[in-house]
Amino acid sequence: MSDTSMSEQSRPETGDPSDQNTLFGHPRGLVILFFTEMWERFSYYGMRALLIFYLTQHFLFTDERSTVLYGAYTALVFVMTIIGGMLADRYLGPRKAITFGAILLVIGHSGMALEGSGSRQVMTFNGAEYRLTLDGRGGDARQIVVADRSAGEPGRSFISFNEGATLMLIENPAAVGLPVQVPTNAYTLHVETEALYLNIMYLSLALIIAGVGYIKASISTIVGDLYGFGDARRDSGFTIFYMGINVGAFLSSILCGWLGIAYGWKYGFGLAGIGMLAGLFIFLRYQHWLEGKGEPPSAEKLQQKVLGPISVEHMCYLTGLGIIAVSMFLVINAHVIDENHVGLLGLVILVLLVGYSFIACQGQERDRMLAALYFILAQIPFWALFEQAGSSLNLFTDRLVDRTMLGMSVPAPVFQALNAGFIVVFAPILAWLWVVLARRNLNPSTPVKFAMGVFLAGLGFLALVAGMSASGEAGMTAVYFIFLIYWIHTMGELLVSPVGLSAVTKLAPARAVGMTMGAWFLYSGLSNYLAGLIASATGAETIGGQLTDTVAAKASYAAVYTEVGYIAMAIAVVMLLISPVIKRMMHGAD
Repeated sequence: MSDTSMSEQSRPETGDPSDQNTLFGHPRGLVILFFTEMWERFSYYGMRALLIFYLTQHFLFTDERSTVLYGAYTALVFVMTIIGGMLADRYLGPRKAITFGAILLVIGHSGMALEGSGSRQVMTFNGAEYRLTLDGRGGDARQIVVADRSAGEPGRSFISFNEGATLMLIENPAAVGLPVQVPTNAYTLHVETEALYLNIMYLSLALIIAGVGYIKASISTIVGDLYGFGDARRDSGFTIFYMGINVGAFLSSILCGWLGIAYGWKYGFGLAGIGMLAGLFIFLRYQHWLEGKGEPPSAEKLQQKVLGPISVEHMCYLTGLGIIAVSMFLVINAHVIDENHVGLLGLVILVLLVGYSFIACQGQERDRMLAALYFILAQIPFWALFEQAGSSLNLFTDRLVDRTMLGMSVPAPVFQALNAGFIVVFAPILAWLWVVLARRNLNPSTPVKFAMGVFLAGLGFLALVAGMSASGEAGMTAVYFIFLIYWIHTMGELLVSPVGLSAVTKLAPARAVGMTMGAWFLYSGLSNYLAGLIASATGAETIGGQLTDTVAAKASYAAVYTEVGYIAMAIAVVMLLISPVIKRMMHGAD
């Protein structure tokens, strides 16, 4: 999980450990921040695990539209963190920002539980209309055709498709007044959507984007403020805090994912909202444990009037409403924003950053700033592949993997917990390994670790494709290949996310750390949008959110995953070749 604050390294370190109340040797405020962040991540990742299925099965979006929307949503979460973090640093202070963001999140997650009756897919055949629906949620649900009748109980029958999806096969044709076989070119389909509940979903996503934007940077900032300059407990404190992130993500993927698929969307989303409410309650009830940390930089500045009776503080909150409005517009129109718009934005920002490096920096400082920009750009291929987890890989697991374990069919969202679980297990091992290698002067440089991480992102997909091939053209992929790809990608994440963030904060000039970390999150966001575009290429034909041709769908997944896997590995090789140059440009800041 890539959830490190963009501002934790840029704020002054305060606090004296000798005058702090402690628990288990750490400031007791860490406990509050641990549980607040745990429940915030619980809510976010619980909702995230279900979102792609909610779009494809409840609102009956196409795979392409769903994955692009998902990519835009996750991208905006990163981008809006820049604005939220800036307002917290300059005006609100982290505590007020966290409280405001948590309120937005509670409202947003609660809105996701207002599902309505969902969209209706209607088939018109020989002048008659038939409703297509599912007898559940997730990949184990079966397609049903329901004959609409003016009186009496509507007839129902299960349907399937032949290889190539040229015929719809009706299991009990007499019940619905259809022939045994219906050519797919003999009927038309249209979707009827409840506009009210669709707009509630859009608004809820925008509220979550804004809420995370205010919280994400601020809560890590307070963690840093709990420890004084040179406090030996600092790294340990952030490690404990990082465990809170992953505990929340692990539990929510299992609980929210299982509830949402097994019992109903509103239960999964509702539990995510309850989790956020718990986080807000803990933060408000025990924030005095923070002992003054996270207050506004200037209480007087907050009360200054900027527009009639509107103060600076009110303007910060109104900016949040602006974020919500912009985010809702972009989420609604995600499918009309193409890679050219995103690429142009990335290019403009890059030109500005390179210009700053040459105009405002000189000598070693310039070299280091350019090295920081390298890492900011080098993260793009990794996250573009890694973030398939919540979109295309989630759908693949649902539709084309044998998810039977211990005699039970495990819902696909539950597998989202693997990443967090692997981090909890392997992060300490990897941290120990770097120390051991460093003692022997064998610790890989930061550029080499980065190249290895990108290589693993590609390797993970090639491993999955190998599992797909082993199952044959039409067979279901063995579930242990899902465990394998998540493990490989998690090991790659541990080589990219903490290493890259650490490098950027060390390489950027002190006066530009905030700006540089803002660029890191901006390009992380662009990576997530690119991930949505990659996922859209795997899109398959569906009816009622279910595949019509599993053979064609499997071939499409294999082709896209093979291509991006090899591209990522080729990029990694180039990164490895130029790593000595980047290391020299770092001038010892490794």
